[in-house]
Amino acid sequence: MTDEGQQQRQTDAETRCGFVALIGAPNVGKSTLVNALVGSKVTIVSRKVQTTRALIRGIVIENNAQIILVDTPGIFSPKRRLDRAMVTTAWSGAHDADIVCVLLDAKSGIDEEADAILAKLESVRHPKLLVLNKVDLVPREKLLALAKAANDRYRFEQTFMISALSGDGVDDLRQALAQIVPNGPFHYPEDQMSDAPLRHLAAEITREKIFRQLHQELPYQSTVETDSWTEQRDKSVRIEQTIFVERENQRKIVLGKGGATIRSIGAESRKEIGEILGVPVHLFLFVKVRENWADDPSRYREMGLEFPKE
Repeated sequence: MTDEGQQQRQTDAETRCGFVALIGAPNVGKSTLVNALVGSKVTIVSRKVQTTRALIRGIVIENNAQIILVDTPGIFSPKRRLDRAMVTTAWSGAHDADIVCVLLDAKSGIDEEADAILAKLESVRHPKLLVLNKVDLVPREKLLALAKAANDRYRFEQTFMISALSGDGVDDLRQALAQIVPNGPFHYPEDQMSDAPLRHLAAEITREKIFRQLHQELPYQSTVETDSWTEQRDKSVRIEQTIFVERENQRKIVLGKGGATIRSIGAESRKEIGEILGVPVHLFLFVKVRENWADDPSRYREMGLEFPKE
């Protein structure tokens, strides 16, 4: 069927299609929620070639709606040029979307990072939904109090309580998004699939694991690139990635004593990548020094970020 015919069929069927931005502090579970929402009907696409930190989209087909999920970088207090670029990218994702889902970690509540996000929501002119994640770790009374406190700060259109990891509540959120995205034809072919964006997603997952383990010693002074991606005869995937840091002492931090740190990072990343792919993953990590990469405008362009002038 031609693109024109496909669009006409979709219009006749009163299809819906829209961009949904997921915003929140680092580690609130945005990537896990993307994986839970898309299920087996996902196609991951990237806005630009070579993107590892920019907006990664997961596409969900629910009934007659196509939901394009924009998984933004975690919003935090920026201290460096790269930090500022990532936070700017996250908020631009919110401003450009049709709907915004604000994720809060139910266990952390409204901490300093969540408070800063709630304070800036007035500037986003789109419908906003509150999504409390990790609700299985918190007593119901505390959840209700958190939902009330967040809605007292900003009146959300709807509030959802979910566990992205277990899937509880995710179906309700998916169905709600399908009902409120705008009317219109699908933006992407239903059968579109490519492993190239998955390479970028895999690099982003490894970078997140580095941040989670080393955010005090190595705050956003590293980048990850997927060097090779080979599908084996037994259906498993062999992935080689390079972690780039700016100085030799940072390389030693990533490696850890006797290589313990990089082994732990690799194990966590391999597990999550394997869950997304649904096949065994053999992940090999290397650490190299690339001096002053965080001040190189070309590196930002490759990552899909705008280079801050200051």
